[in-house]
Amino acid sequence: MAEETDLERTEPASARRLEQAREEGQVPRSREVGAFLVMIVAAVAFMLLGPWMVDRVSALFRRGLVVEPELTRDPSLILLRLADISADAMLIFAPLFGALVLAALLSPFFLGSWNFSTKALQPDPSRLDPLAGIARLVSWAGLVELLKAVAKAFLLGGIAAWVLWNERGELLAMFAQSVPGGLSSAGHLLNFSFFVIVSAMLVIVAVDVPFQLWQYHDKLKMSRQEVKQEGKELEGNPEIKGRIRQLQRDAARKRMMAAVPTADVIITNPTHYAVALAYTKGMAAPKVLAKGVGEIALKIRELGAAGAIPMVEAAPLARALYRHVNLDQEIPSTLYAAVAEVLAYIYQLNTWRKSGGEYPLPPREIAVPSALVPEALHG
Repeated sequence: MAEETDLERTEPASARRLEQAREEGQVPRSREVGAFLVMIVAAVAFMLLGPWMVDRVSALFRRGLVVEPELTRDPSLILLRLADISADAMLIFAPLFGALVLAALLSPFFLGSWNFSTKALQPDPSRLDPLAGIARLVSWAGLVELLKAVAKAFLLGGIAAWVLWNERGELLAMFAQSVPGGLSSAGHLLNFSFFVIVSAMLVIVAVDVPFQLWQYHDKLKMSRQEVKQEGKELEGNPEIKGRIRQLQRDAARKRMMAAVPTADVIITNPTHYAVALAYTKGMAAPKVLAKGVGEIALKIRELGAAGAIPMVEAAPLARALYRHVNLDQEIPSTLYAAVAEVLAYIYQLNTWRKSGGEYPLPPREIAVPSALVPEALHG
């Protein structure tokens, strides 16, 4: 059951999944938005530019129907005349065509899906599979598109019938008007009817856009396993990262243990803590070469014993050094006095080893600021 649940696509698409989809040319699209925008722009353009276009086209027709005497004498001039008339016709319709092209290009912005992808242009033989095409036609998405087409036909057909019925008096009145007046009334009626019918498409757009967005994001949903895998790819495999950290700790521990034989003294707890210090001429303060608790502390003491490194039992000082001083870091000024007692003893011990005399006693009750002494592990 757990595996089945992990494989179900129940998680929303991640930002990376959405970006990959865009790179492959998969963006939310609504043909209804494009159709509505083109049609409404055409309706507005006809309402604003209609009279001007009718006048210019009428003048162009009159010009084209006039035959000058020189055209009958030189037929080659006819081609030049046709080219001139065609250029004027293109200039007349250029504002309308420009507005329609701009509307078609801007329509994807309403869904935030204007996108250019070279991957979408690459040939895909699977798109030529007839069985896959039939499956798309009879799929749930195909059924939805069919229902949308039927609903759109009923809606627009009903609106058109209502407009014609509502304007039936105007239509009948045109038969009693003169030709110019009738043409003018017919133009206004066509503009109004076209605008109303196209405006009805806004209802279709209001339904289709949320549906297309939902369908797009539903299609890109991810399973829990995919989310986990993507997280591993983005952040790195936790097991590999843990292994790297372990190797780094092992390498640091080896370097630390290799520095123990060079220490001047090892301060112990006596058993659970061990801190190796070194102080040479030129240092501003003694430096911690190695530190550890438990088995690591035991290993530090073993290496110290093998190298004849002096050991001083000072539980509070060992705990304070372990907690507040990092490896290869000099001790803080608050511990200068306590460490100075230890180094003074080491100096006396080294002198005794060279010259003999009375054996020096290790320091007792080394004073350490209470704020620097953490609770002991086992006393």
